[in-house]
Amino acid sequence: MQLTNDIRFTNLRGDLFGGITAAIVSLPLALAFGVASGAGPTAGLYGAVLVGLFAALFGGTPTLISEPTGPMTVIMTAVITGMVAGNPENGLAMAFTVVMIAGLFQIILGVLRLGKYITLMPYSVISGFMSGIGVILIILQIAPFLGQPSPPGGVVGTLQSLPELLRNIDPTETTLAVITIAILFLMPKRLKRYVPPPLVALVLVTLISVFFFANADIRRIGEIPVGLPQLYLPTFTPAQITTMLVDGMVLGMLGCIDTLLTAVISDSLTRTEHKSNKELIGQGIGNIMSGLFGGLPGAGATMGTVLNIQTGARSALSGLTRALLLLLVVLGAARLIQGIPLAVLAGIALMVGVNILDWSFLKRAHKVSRQTTLIMYGVLLLTVFVDLIVAVGVGVFIANILTIDRLSELQAQNVKAISDADDAIQLSDRERELLDHANGRVLLFYLSGPMIFGVSKAIARQHAAIGNYAAAVIDLRDVPMLDVTVSLAIENAIEDAVEAGCHVFVVNPDPTMQQQLERLGTFELIPRDHLMADRTAALQRAVTLVGDKDDPVTEVQMPVTLTSEPEAGR
Repeated sequence: MQLTNDIRFTNLRGDLFGGITAAIVSLPLALAFGVASGAGPTAGLYGAVLVGLFAALFGGTPTLISEPTGPMTVIMTAVITGMVAGNPENGLAMAFTVVMIAGLFQIILGVLRLGKYITLMPYSVISGFMSGIGVILIILQIAPFLGQPSPPGGVVGTLQSLPELLRNIDPTETTLAVITIAILFLMPKRLKRYVPPPLVALVLVTLISVFFFANADIRRIGEIPVGLPQLYLPTFTPAQITTMLVDGMVLGMLGCIDTLLTAVISDSLTRTEHKSNKELIGQGIGNIMSGLFGGLPGAGATMGTVLNIQTGARSALSGLTRALLLLLVVLGAARLIQGIPLAVLAGIALMVGVNILDWSFLKRAHKVSRQTTLIMYGVLLLTVFVDLIVAVGVGVFIANILTIDRLSELQAQNVKAISDADDAIQLSDRERELLDHANGRVLLFYLSGPMIFGVSKAIARQHAAIGNYAAAVIDLRDVPMLDVTVSLAIENAIEDAVEAGCHVFVVNPDPTMQQQLERLGTFELIPRDHLMADRTAALQRAVTLVGDKDDPVTEVQMPVTLTSEPEAGR
């Protein structure tokens, strides 16, 4: 596997313009997320630089732009709040250690080649928790939008403090925030093609605050340290190590989901295919470096990635260009950033929260099914008011149970038992003749399709009648997969039939399935020559054994023993 990402110089103009455009978009968002998280604007900038740089170097999606995102910022805000509250002196360092743990977790997932399984969850769950994160980000911006510090307690604390926030509204800062929102949402589309609305709002509203509200007491970003970032070595306490590990895994998992969903969008635009495991390793390295130098965690960013591709980028050179440009801004233009009002950044972050909401699915979910709607809104509410990991866990569990129940109902229709020639099972002329000769004394028990554990009830219902017949043929030829639970249900059916004096034959030409049933000891209940490779031969043997006094059947010589290798031509 190639160690570095796809860095080429054959599309130099497109990659450079893509990187410049992505840097312009990233700057206001990085500042907004840094302030919103509580770690400060510098943390947002260094997160954008470091995650973007190392993910571009070592990732597996050439055109992906990685930086602090809304979902990652929401989780990081909760981590910082919890760590600082529990340990005021080292809380911030512990929060950055959580970022490193998240990066390490992502690397482990990539090394174990689990990337393709990360986004393997129902869309109703993904939509619910992404919309929930959007709601959280919006609620957390209410206080700074109204010109006041964020109250303690996160979402619940903000909602409880809402009456007080409205009573103490700061007219000047709220005006600046409203102007910011107006620019973001009302800017003409033809202008958006040339310059991103967040940058326009950042520059224009900052100038308005300087020239028209020069004497007003406006909260601004303030001094930004110039030079290399402070080093944060891993810091933890025994009492909080478990909490930090859980927070790190949650942050890492969210980053994986956010990144790989964006990588899929990148694939659709560039007609390429990303390397999910390699991408997770690159993201992990980026987050470790970001946490080490006091930066926010990051992931693949949809808006930056789409603009990067639309501007002409086709290789990871664009991501490297973007990261280096932002680094130059941090090191050389920090003074120009100091006067930006916090209300402007609150407006930008609020806009991001609104865009995270899955409006398309929110409007159509009720048209799909009531179950889908309940799962989505349930996950949304759990995300906002309880916990992200709980929301995803509960949502995936319920969605999977409903899916399994539906699949079990469908598969139960493929569990059929007949004792005479009818249309329930497709039979050859010879098989119809044999069943007619048996006069209802032989049962053909037929299974088809993948047999998952939910089908065991249907098998149990059918096998209760096997003991009423003189012989039974259990046909497993059309079963590509046999769940252990179903295997045991078949074993119970065979055991009950043998105890009732019923001759049981098993038709199963698949060597893998035969080995599975043999390991369970299922075939120890019947004679070895009752394992058949052909259903017609099994029916012939069964009819011969039970006999028919009115129309005796002469046994036809056919292969009866199932070998470990499939017959030629099958």
